[in-house]
Amino acid sequence: MSPFKTLIKLLTFKLTRDEMLNFNKYHFILGLIGTWLVGMGRYWDDTGANWMQHLGLGSIIYIFVLALIIWLILLPYKINNWSYFIVVTFISLTSFPAIFYAIPVEKFLSIETSNTINVWFLAVVAIWRLALLYYFLKHFTKLSKIDIITVTLMPICVIISVLTMLNLHRVVFNIMGGMRNPTPHDSSYFVLMLLTGLSLILSIPLLISYGMGVYYRRKLFKEE
Repeated sequence: MSPFKTLIKLLTFKLTRDEMLNFNKYHFILGLIGTWLVGMGRYWDDTGANWMQHLGLGSIIYIFVLALIIWLILLPYKINNWSYFIVVTFISLTSFPAIFYAIPVEKFLSIETSNTINVWFLAVVAIWRLALLYYFLKHFTKLSKIDIITVTLMPICVIISVLTMLNLHRVVFNIMGGMRNPTPHDSSYFVLMLLTGLSLILSIPLLISYGMGVYYRRKLFKEE
């Protein structure tokens, strides 16, 4: 199957576990190019972004780090054929929905309307990619529903924290200092700030659920 057909099947939740196991360098290259392009598109109109973000390098580094986190989180479960290459290839391919961020709505609409639209873009992309991660983990790992929910939300909490560090630090400082002009991304920043607080609240129950899941998984292996 061509990398483009694989991408379409993945984004439409039709990719099978066997097809995931057949990820190769061409799928990875396609995902890497997509990550690079949407990474540049995400920050092309953000004057406060650093040079790594403008060149899309921040997004490329991000997928490698996120894939490593997901791979490490699932490692104690001893999943068959669990490999870092499969995870990073999957993560790179799921970057394509973020192309919505590159749509320059502020060029045609008011700041207020642009803020609203950007929040909807953020919600659509976040839910889409979260659902893709759930789909991937459910079909690849074959874990219980509780374990799948736990290991799906854990890296999401990390994602939000990373987004906070990369995107929100300038806005938070400016808001606290009372010295800033409105931008089309302000509402998205506020949503991420709220999600960051929610992530902190969920961290403890997620860690407890994760520990119990690993314990019972290893106990099951011993009994077998």
